[in-house]
Parts: sequence; C-alpha cells; structure tokens
Amino acid sequence: MILQADGAMMPEGTHLSTHPPLPPTTEDERVLWLRLLRSRRVGIATFFRLMAEHGSASAALAELPRVAQAANVTSYKACPESVALEELKAAAHARATMVCIGEATYPKALLDLSDPPPILWVRGNLEVLNQEAIGMVGARNASSLGGRTARALATELSEQGRVIVSGLARGIDTCAHKASLTGGTIGVLAGGVDVIYPAENVHLAHDILETGALISEQPMGLRPQARHFPRRNRLISGLSEGLVVIEAASKSGSLITARNALDQGREVLAVPGHPFDARASGCNMLIRDGATLVRSGSDVLEALAPLASQSDVIEEPELSLEIPAPPPERRGLSETAGLHQQILDRLGPSPLPEDQLIRDLARPPQAVAPALVELELDGKIHRAPGGMLSRDTEMLVS
Repeated sequence: MILQADGAMMPEGTHLSTHPPLPPTTEDERVLWLRLLRSRRVGIATFFRLMAEHGSASAALAELPRVAQAANVTSYKACPESVALEELKAAAHARATMVCIGEATYPKALLDLSDPPPILWVRGNLEVLNQEAIGMVGARNASSLGGRTARALATELSEQGRVIVSGLARGIDTCAHKASLTGGTIGVLAGGVDVIYPAENVHLAHDILETGALISEQPMGLRPQARHFPRRNRLISGLSEGLVVIEAASKSGSLITARNALDQGREVLAVPGHPFDARASGCNMLIRDGATLVRSGSDVLEALAPLASQSDVIEEPELSLEIPAPPPERRGLSETAGLHQQILDRLGPSPLPEDQLIRDLARPPQAVAPALVELELDGKIHRAPGGMLSRDTEMLVS
C-alpha cells in the first residue's frame, strides 16, 4: 500500500510516483530531510507517510516525539542536526551530490518502485541517471567465459547508447563496468557512496566517475554489511529497463536481483550455461522459468524493443508535486491502545497486505495510518516492500 496525497491508501500495484513530496529547496530543508530519514525506525515507508500527513520534514520531525510517546516510547529522539550536518560535510568532501525525490535529476525509473529512496547520494555524472539503462549482474567467481561474455555484451550495449548498471562487485560486475566506461556506467553501492567495496575496485570506481556515476541510498561513510546488499540490488534492477544475468548460482544475490526485476515489471534476460556448471545453474533456471535467452547485445535490444514501443505509445502521467497535509488525527489514550491491540491481533509472522488489514479493521485508512506509524516506531510491527506488514516474532513469543 502507498500513501496518496490525502493520506488514504492506494491499492497494490500503484506507486508513489505521481505524488512525491516537494523536494527541498534550501540547505536548511535538506538538513531536515536527512534528519527525518536518519531518525531511528523511520524507514522509507514511514518517511513518506509522515511527509504526507504533516506536509514537511520540519512538521514531521516536530511530531515524531508525540507519535513515539503514543507508542509508549518515552526516550525517543529524532536524528540530531549535528549528525545530518556531519553527513553533508562528508558528502562535500567526497564531492557527492544529494539528489532528492521530486528533483529533475532524480532517476525517473526509480519512481516505479513501491519504495523509492527519498534521498540518493551521487558522485560523478548526474546526466546518466536518466538515460536508457540496462542492468548486468552475475557471479563474483566468474569463469573466463563468463567474463568475456559480460565484456562483449556490455561493450555492444554501450556502443548502442545504453548505460550499464551494476553493483561494482568482483567478477561479472567488474567486467561489465570496465567494458562500458566510455559510454557511461552506473555503480550502485551497498554502503556509503564514499566507501568503495571491494577495495580492489577503487581504481575502477575512479574511472567510472569520468563519464558515469556511483550512487547509494545509504549514509555517507557506512561500511556495507550483508543486509545492505539486497536493498542495493533492488536499485540495480529499478534503474534498468531490463536485467541481464550472466553466471549465477541457484542461490545467489543475482537471483534476488532478478526477482526484484520481475516484481518491478522489468524484463529479465539470462545467458545460458553448461548444465554441469554450478555457476550457470541460476541462469538456466531463469530461462526454464521464462526469462529471455540472450547470446549477444542485439538479443537484449530485440527483447526490449516491444517495451520501448509501448512506452512511446502510452502517455506518461503528469507529475503532481502538491501534497495537501491532512490534520493529524487525535485519539484518546484508551482508543489508541485499543486500535494498537486490534492491529497486533490481526498480524502474525506471515506478512499481510496493508489494504487487507484496513479492510479487516473496517476503519478509514486515515485513522489507521498514524497507528501503524506508532507501532513501527515502537518496533512492534515490520513493513516489507509492497506494503506488507508483519508482527515482531519476539512480541508473539512473549
């Protein structure tokens, strides 16, 4: 579920793209956006919900203590201004640009996502963010043949004017980036945009900045951990009109990226491999399940051509940036506690769509939304991409 401008909910399959918040126009507003997004337990969904309900980051930050108190969190504090200023200082040192949703430079492809990052840090050429792009991922322990295939595909697609998007990892990612340096390539990082991982790709990252870009949604200086890579992968596929998988094991991050691509409505393409090579098992599975088999760049462009022609015919909806802020709902303590308990009673460890929960509660969406924020801040419920809600398993055990 996604918030509409009036605080109501849109059904599954619709996106936030037609109603992003007004982007910050001053340095003070950028600090406020950073503070809100970096505040404890304020993820992407909560950020957009608070912005829609209160109209600005300043008003949302002012309301956070009350929301936390309503959720029985008495020691809650929003992200201090000093922390946001330090991040801006680190960004200036790294020559990184803060790109906010709603700005002209923000990648329009990411507006299709159910959870587009409110803020991206970008180093390099901002223009590549809105050029036609193709994602390319694969095994870190790529074979010689896999590496040659990645270089050949990336070179051909780059010469045809496509930006290559990948994750700056070892193996296939590295080969794809190196082969597309001239035409421009985007490296999506799991940690801060100023933290190059693996360290062996520091020189490659420097070369990418000449014509392409490095981007991340994570705070400056953040060292990547395992949990950050699935989040990174959704941006690789989200930036791309199609995703090419080259050498992927049956259980690998590349297949997670492929699933993200399918969820995002992107075309998934795969290079076949030897049936006895474990590094190709994931690609062969994708092809078996309906992914497009590709052997060359022309195969990729041919598969994506129908999608391009459809986008030419279908008129893009005009972007509306105005979000009227509804007055926050006021509830008594007993009513609040009762609503919280009703929500928790209907949630379990298995995710439930938010629109289904609202129907089960038989309450207006604008009445349920603030309570969900309070429970999120209190850590009693978890929100997954696509508006799926679940209850904290520890709460269930206790």
